[in-house]
Amino acid sequence: MSKHALTTIGFDADDTLWQNEQYYRLTEEHFRELLADFAEGPKISERLLESEKRNLSHYGFGIKGFTLSMIETAIEITEGKVPTSVIAQILDTGRDLLSHPVETMPHVRETLEALAGNYLLVLITKGDLFDQERKLAQSGLGDFFDAVEIVSEKTAVTYRRIFSKVGDGPERAMMVGNSLKSDIVPAIAAGSYGVFVPHELTWVLEHVDEPKDAPRFRKIAHLGELRGLLDGLP
Repeated sequence: MSKHALTTIGFDADDTLWQNEQYYRLTEEHFRELLADFAEGPKISERLLESEKRNLSHYGFGIKGFTLSMIETAIEITEGKVPTSVIAQILDTGRDLLSHPVETMPHVRETLEALAGNYLLVLITKGDLFDQERKLAQSGLGDFFDAVEIVSEKTAVTYRRIFSKVGDGPERAMMVGNSLKSDIVPAIAAGSYGVFVPHELTWVLEHVDEPKDAPRFRKIAHLGELRGLLDGLP
């Protein structure tokens, strides 16, 4: 085997292996309805996004931080007059998100089945520890992975550490995901392949330009195309 041959593949979870962002969007719509007497919908969404940005360093990624940001936004928009009944409904929507059934993306299971045993497979995801463990268990995909890494942030350092610990280093690894900012750009910076699988809904804070000039950047329409891409690698 060539010293450059691929041995390890990392997979993002949310909106790569299973649906996620669509449930946040539905929750945000409900949140806007709850505060409709106090502000217009677009203004509510704008203030919520500001709260999320501000709170990432405190609460991290995931549903709990999103719920706290909704509560903070409700207090700000109503100037402290938000009814306790609305706060209670916001908490209920957060709990609903934390118990929502897992819906896997197309082509996921057959792709993982085909790759398991031929490559070291690693799940690399951000988010709340308990929630991501719950979704992995409910997805039924856990047995395909040789390792699971739930991290607070995805950087080049993160990928170097994980691919060196689990596999043969970043140069012999690939990261597959729907976020250019978190999954693709930092993995390429670490020396790995980055395979972009676009999702129709991606959180605005995960948007960056495609690194089209990077030699190790690849893009596929869905995970069903991954095996063909792997067969074509040098």
